[in-house]
Amino acid sequence: MTSVAQIKKDLEECIGMKVILKANRGRKKTTVREGVLESAYPSLFIVRISNDYDSSRTVSYTYSDVLTSTVEVTILDESERLVSIS
Repeated sequence: MTSVAQIKKDLEECIGMKVILKANRGRKKTTVREGVLESAYPSLFIVRISNDYDSSRTVSYTYSDVLTSTVEVTILDESERLVSIS
């Protein structure tokens, strides 16, 4: 059983790494984004998203979003291997 504390610990270990976010936005809408895990705070984590138009923005999600599968986080490690956190 995964807890919020375990998810937070796992994400804190991956700060600075590339991640793929798959977010459920309701009514059968999902978005998939790729970015860099920038920081982890006590109740949320921040990912910097870069797009094709040379602009970047930050998105934030709570650890409970990951726990309830509203957001799926996949970490890309050095060998581009996928490590899923949920």
